[in-house]
Amino acid sequence: MIADAARRALEALLGERVRFDAPVGRHTSLGVGGAADAIATPESIAEVEALVALCAEQRIPLHVLGGGFNTLVRDAGVDGVVLRTQRLRQLEVDADSVLNAQAGVSHSQVTRLTLERGLAGLEFGAGIPGSVGGWVAMNAGIPGRETGDRVLEIEVATPRGGLQRIGRAGLRFVYRGVQGLPAGSVVVAARFQLEPSTREAVRAEVERHLAHRRDTQPIDQPSFGSVFKNPPGERAGQLIELAGLKGLRCGGAEISSVHANFIVNVGAARAADALELMRRAQAAVRAQRGIELEPEVRIVGRCEA
Repeated sequence: MIADAARRALEALLGERVRFDAPVGRHTSLGVGGAADAIATPESIAEVEALVALCAEQRIPLHVLGGGFNTLVRDAGVDGVVLRTQRLRQLEVDADSVLNAQAGVSHSQVTRLTLERGLAGLEFGAGIPGSVGGWVAMNAGIPGRETGDRVLEIEVATPRGGLQRIGRAGLRFVYRGVQGLPAGSVVVAARFQLEPSTREAVRAEVERHLAHRRDTQPIDQPSFGSVFKNPPGERAGQLIELAGLKGLRCGGAEISSVHANFIVNVGAARAADALELMRRAQAAVRAQRGIELEPEVRIVGRCEA
């Protein structure tokens, strides 16, 4: 619950761009979950900067939501403020083939611009839904290619107020994460080094990644994934499939029959259904192979009473 004084401060800062007791699940790809105390949608980096500082000052929990493709919101809702980055959409390329993107820029925006300019280096992102802020924070990638490979610099809003730029030397990109960010900071922009190529070559690579995604992932259903990180030398989806759980349903959620490291909403799913499928997958793989599956999906919200 957000105190009255804090609510007034949030309203003064964002006006109609903050909503209270607002449903969050509809803003995620699985489409499940309860309400947040507040959902804030800043329209500029300056507003993000002020919001992060305000939440720190008022001790309000702050959760960042980009495209919502790798976030599961619990049914009981979320304490504090959910910050949506969707309006941070500025995107440009400079003369040195450096892509400058704000956190809310979508994968489709990046793909379109790099195709138009014939710039190579981020084609693999065509197969990864979400937005730039999430790509950086999660070091999104595919086997052999990761977002961090192309990052030159990121810009973050810090709880102390103000913005901080962190160059590549100050960052350590790890599997599905990045180290070196100030605690409680929010990624607001990033710069990526790309390489001049041709439209035809970039298009061919983009289409290759999109075709692979169409063939191997449940892109025509509400879903999230990858649900679990790949253990060293293994594939989480393959482990779940070998445990016999592909297609398993709980309530309105299902371990995808297309790719076992995705969970799909087959109708009126709840977050509890997805969490139970995750628990069963972990238990089955642990029993069969002695491997502990670690969630890649970010789980936010209040635990059920």
